[in-house]
Amino acid sequence: MNIDLTGKHALVCGSTKGIGKAIAIQLALSGASVTLLARNKSILVGSIKDLDTSKGQKHDYLVADFSKPSHLKDVINTYILKQKKVHILVNNTGGPPPGNVSMADLDEFSNAFNAHLICNHILAQAVIQGMKSENYGRIINIISTSVKIPLKGLGVSNTIRGAVANWSKTLANELAPFGITVNNILPGATKTERLTGIITNKAEKSGKSEADAEAEMLHEIPAGRFGKPEELAYAATFLASPQASYITGTNLVIDGGRTGSL
Repeated sequence: MNIDLTGKHALVCGSTKGIGKAIAIQLALSGASVTLLARNKSILVGSIKDLDTSKGQKHDYLVADFSKPSHLKDVINTYILKQKKVHILVNNTGGPPPGNVSMADLDEFSNAFNAHLICNHILAQAVIQGMKSENYGRIINIISTSVKIPLKGLGVSNTIRGAVANWSKTLANELAPFGITVNNILPGATKTERLTGIITNKAEKSGKSEADAEAEMLHEIPAGRFGKPEELAYAATFLASPQASYITGTNLVIDGGRTGSL
């Protein structure tokens, strides 16, 4: 299968590291022009250099902090007014801090809700009209396997991820008649800074070494290893392609078989 995204423009959030950066790189390799979105300008400038330009792609970046939804709204609306349409939107941002839900402060919920659901919604609203005019749109949300089964010690994340998944399904049904698909990728344990933090937290709470905490996590994964960011990127690139035009409103689990449900 030859995935060709030449002429398509993608906006990828959280794209200076981890899963987001891997997706941006793969979309560019498939011919898309990519706009990176993150909060650190200096890292964004460096990250653009990692994107392929062999097919004439034109890449750029936006600086915005997802803890400030109103600022993000100003940034994306200004960009859309000045810039070409966005055909592919990848919503991706770091998860809330770990902890038991019974001990979570109210601010933890509101902060996570804003950074995930509200910011996703702001970006989607900004690009939907352009997608409709092109009769082509792909909205891909990077969430978590907690959408299927809540993960121990990630109480706020479990709660907010479920809200994002149901928002996505509702949006998918509304936009399907316009050639726009909306899908969720649910990563399992993937080698990113987020995973390192989770392992460290597990070790501190259990009194075990980080090596033992990591071994326990690996034991739960039938594939026997953690995922690689590029493995998520391959799936996202397929969902962004014309070949995936009849796939919408789905949750795609990429976790080496760990999640104990279909």
